[in-house]
Amino acid sequence: MASKTNPIAFLQQVRSETSKVTWPSRRETMISTIMVLVMAFLAALFFFASDQLIGWVIGLVLNVGA
Repeated sequence: MASKTNPIAFLQQVRSETSKVTWPSRRETMISTIMVLVMAFLAALFFFASDQLIGWVIGLVLNVGA
């Protein structure tokens, strides 16, 4: 069973660990955000085109028998 830590010691440990984190700069954050938005847009475009193509092919297949 894990040993219990009192809240004060826990907060001190948290503060110590967060001081070790290398935080991104504002520029890095903005570039990463823009990259994520562009990739999400491209993925949406790809899936929209794929859906349209598959729908068109299924329409062709189903209309042949009619």
